[in-house]
Amino acid sequence: MKTQSKIALVLFICNLILVLIFGLGIYYFLNKYSFVDFYKRLETRAIITAKYNLEQDALNAEAFKTIREQYFEKLEQEREYVFEINANSTLSQAAEKYQLPLYFLKSVLKEGKTTSNDGNTFYAGIKYNQNNKLYLVVVTAENYYVSHHLRVLRNILFGGMFLIVLITIYLSIYFSKHIFDPIKQITDKVKQISTENIHLRLEEKDTNNNEISELTATFNDLLNRIETAFETQKNFISNASHELSTPLTSIIGEADVALIKERTIEDYQLAMQNILQQAERLDQITKSLLFLAQTGYKGKKIVFEVLRTDEIIWEVKSLIDRLNPQNHIILDLNLLPEDHKRLKIKGNRQLLQLALANILNNACKYSHNKPVIVYLASSDNQVIIVIKDEGVGIPAEEMPYIYDPFFRASNTHLFEGYGIGLPLARNIIKLHEGQLTLSSEVNVGTTVQIKIPIALILKF
Repeated sequence: MKTQSKIALVLFICNLILVLIFGLGIYYFLNKYSFVDFYKRLETRAIITAKYNLEQDALNAEAFKTIREQYFEKLEQEREYVFEINANSTLSQAAEKYQLPLYFLKSVLKEGKTTSNDGNTFYAGIKYNQNNKLYLVVVTAENYYVSHHLRVLRNILFGGMFLIVLITIYLSIYFSKHIFDPIKQITDKVKQISTENIHLRLEEKDTNNNEISELTATFNDLLNRIETAFETQKNFISNASHELSTPLTSIIGEADVALIKERTIEDYQLAMQNILQQAERLDQITKSLLFLAQTGYKGKKIVFEVLRTDEIIWEVKSLIDRLNPQNHIILDLNLLPEDHKRLKIKGNRQLLQLALANILNNACKYSHNKPVIVYLASSDNQVIIVIKDEGVGIPAEEMPYIYDPFFRASNTHLFEGYGIGLPLARNIIKLHEGQLTLSSEVNVGTTVQIKIPIALILKF
């Protein structure tokens, strides 16, 4: 059963139960009230009957009789019984003579007054003493309200409930359909979106902050992320295939040329050197890819320890000095905190060295070894490293792709590289629960900012 049908059914059942409870409640309380009210009428008539039948004062008796006849309506099948109870007249005889229930007469004699009913015939009786004589006064009648008015009320309630049921069914179906119309439209639109037209988006009609507009916005946001992932995958496949095919093509070409005809030892050695160089390049690309994948996988257990960031920066600078003596890396220590503990972080030394080495190598390479300034500072809960160069920069329109593996800016074709260093560095910083942000301007330079949480050192 569809959710729409379930909602319509639940609404119908709930409304039906409420209507039944309401209708039955009205019928029950009115029926109960009709009994009480009718008994009071009969008791009043019994008292007046005793007054004008047994009162010695003829004037008062006539007045009661006049009130009874003029102001009290005649009840259906109304009868009055007044009889004396003495040694010569028993209750059994009276019950048989007047066709009254014996149990009722006994109750009147015992209680002084009582009421009862037999089906739709109601009884009210009182015990009356007059001139040292004991009388029983009984008034009987049929409850017209129960036999007629409540029947009409019952018919009205059943008719009303039937009408309400029809209205409820219509409204349940109508509202459930209109409530689910926007969801159905979203479902139909999403079914039309595939990898060929992933640029399509759901139309956000409602500006109100309701569930449907939130669902539409969530779907659009999801589609944006999926489209970005597809574009990233495309760029990765395109760039990776190019980077991997180049050394493979060189290796195959060198081998083919060397095997076409017999050559000198020097030619074979040169071919082997070229093959070795391309194989090393291929090996480096493959290792970088594997390492990038490992740093992106959070399930891998990495050993962390408390480290000082200034020491790591000096170690990386020493390494680059050996590999690239022409570098011009400058460490600006003016912002160092007085407390050395605010420079301590929890991390993996080798990974952090690799990340900083990649960033600093890129800064030196793309700036032709112009000055690269490294700032080190700390806030209340973070160590901040800023690396600023004067290199070629990155075009603004290419900034969204800088973290895609193998992506290289369009103005870096004169520089060697694979486009893996920056994504690898960002993954490493993420593993340390830090942030890496980059800003750049063409022919002005690039600034990389790294923030890593300060290590919590327990004091004893």
